[in-house]
Amino acid sequence: MDEDAYRAVYKQVNHRRCVFEKALNNRRCDCERKERKLIATREAVGCLGDQELAQCRRFLNMMRHNSRFSLKVVTIEGPLPHNKELQVQAGGCLQLESLLVKQGLLATADNNIFAILTLAIKYYGSIETIPYSEIVRGIVTYKSRPKRKT
Repeated sequence: MDEDAYRAVYKQVNHRRCVFEKALNNRRCDCERKERKLIATREAVGCLGDQELAQCRRFLNMMRHNSRFSLKVVTIEGPLPHNKELQVQAGGCLQLESLLVKQGLLATADNNIFAILTLAIKYYGSIETIPYSEIVRGIVTYKSRPKRKT
């Protein structure tokens, strides 16, 4: 399947593309509201709800905005290059989860993005009042998995 055909099928099949798709496909995070779809030999991840998707999009945009200087990508608007985007998505979610565990709000880490974000909004009051200075520390120190040797 060529890339143009894949993109066309992807848009038809996956109407609500998950904004944390890179972190989910990398198996660094999980989400109870995800919907996996197979297209040829690739996996697409969608969201089951419009409100959840909008909430996650706001959170991801806040993480991108707050981490641009630290990641040295101040001139890029919107999605970042693949590895930087993965760093923001996975590093940010894992750091937020770590903060909630330290506060005693989560007993164990299960990397469920929807549950983490819902709890954080309840605890901090809104997406905008989450302590992004702490989140950025996790983003900057995040290391992706090394490639497997074949």
